Amino acid sequence: MKSRIIFTLFILALHHIATAQNIIAIKANQGRDTISRFIYGHFAEHLGRCIYGGIWVDEPTANIPNRNGIRLDVAEALKKISVPVIRWPGGCFADAYHWRDGIGPRESRKHTENVWWGNVRETNSFGTHEFLELCEMLGAEPYLAVNVGSGTVQEAAEWVQYVNHKNGTSDLTDLRKQNGRDQPWKVKYWGIGNESWGCGGNMTVEYYVNLYRQFATFMTSYSNSEKLFRIAVGPGIEDYHWTEVLMRDIPRNMLDGISIHHYSVINWRNKGSATQFSEQEYYTTVREALRADKIISRHKAVMDKYDPQKKVALIVDEWGTWYNAEPGTNGAFLYQQNTMRDAVVAGLSLNIFNTHSDRVKMANLAQMVNVLQALILTSNEKMVLTPTYHVFEMYKVHHDALHLPVTKQVNRYFAGGDTLDVISASASRKGNTIYVSLVNIHINQPQQVTISIEGSTFKAVSGRVLKSKNPHDHNTFNEPDKVKPAGFTDYKISGNRIDAVVPPTGIVVLQIN
Repeated sequence: MKSRIIFTLFILALHHIATAQNIIAIKANQGRDTISRFIYGHFAEHLGRCIYGGIWVDEPTANIPNRNGIRLDVAEALKKISVPVIRWPGGCFADAYHWRDGIGPRESRKHTENVWWGNVRETNSFGTHEFLELCEMLGAEPYLAVNVGSGTVQEAAEWVQYVNHKNGTSDLTDLRKQNGRDQPWKVKYWGIGNESWGCGGNMTVEYYVNLYRQFATFMTSYSNSEKLFRIAVGPGIEDYHWTEVLMRDIPRNMLDGISIHHYSVINWRNKGSATQFSEQEYYTTVREALRADKIISRHKAVMDKYDPQKKVALIVDEWGTWYNAEPGTNGAFLYQQNTMRDAVVAGLSLNIFNTHSDRVKMANLAQMVNVLQALILTSNEKMVLTPTYHVFEMYKVHHDALHLPVTKQVNRYFAGGDTLDVISASASRKGNTIYVSLVNIHINQPQQVTISIEGSTFKAVSGRVLKSKNPHDHNTFNEPDKVKPAGFTDYKISGNRIDAVVPPTGIVVLQIN
């Protein structure tokens, strides 16, 4: 009887710990680094229905409103979240892509085979002009990934010349004009290869560095445009030796950024269902998302050794969740649904990137439409916005804002061998307005959070919340608004303190004036 009472008291104590107050302190007068809006970037690969049937529709047969093939409802939705940058054409597809196949009259473009994603026929209807028109429609910067795996230095250098050089300087700029574009696009961001350690060529870092230096030498502005921002392929796993060699062996005047990839995956052999997941699978996914903090910190430590002025950016140009493809769909197309679990991963990841804004200058969610952790899903003329889309819309207040340091003392949750912080937070400032983004990872318990503002006073608070009754909830074509943001009122102001209650698997963004 006595042991049973002790056990009951132990359980009650654990419950008290789980529901105790979380304390967040925001240093309002200690901001130093700007949260680049490019951290909120995206990725569109020729994979499944991301481009064809997602962003792009075939004009002759289209009953979907479009402009020159670009789907207008998708474009309008992307405008609303102020998409800052888009990476294209891959991904693994980039190292099999030859840009000349995708220019000129569409009816005469070369058809190829997409060997990486289902061996489907690639019509090349969506090429350089179409992608750059999409970017102009959205007001987004293009980020082009160059074919290093199966391409040549000359091919890469000529692509730069085709899109960037002044009209009339060469036969390539004459060709661009012939294809309908007189003025250059002035593309700044260029990735030299993709996953060169894997699908981009299975290279060693030492071999890749020599190739990178060769490509970077010829990929230059030649005084015809702005200086290029050249990005080297970093590791896709925790291979810090790769980063070390890049930083050590590439001259600073050739290197502007290093890319890394990080996916939140339960198990690479069996990634699980996007919608039917256990509590343990939920926490495994969350744990993998949180691991990005450690990975970024260790890459930063290597980069700081060679670049203490932080001139070389860290670019997380592929990130997101990855599950098994939805039943009944082509497994090579990587189509998956998007639940509140994905919203939590998005909020956590963006908070981590904000926190590391001294070095992280761009990130690109994989991917924009119909692939992996998509913002938007389409089915013929229908379109639905995912919970992840809503997180990006709520978080856009952080674009180009001053990052504010945050200290926290929060509850910890034991989940399958790991103890995780229950609350994630980041903060920024624009003028006299402070923005705070909070994520509660707990699957079934709300969390009381006390926020103190140090170094500033405020008079008013407003907020928005993304929540749902069940972490499995998601938007469908029949229920497109099941998960969407709402006004947040579950808070009280007491002096220079805010006491808020964040719902389970909930994301809250506060505006403090």
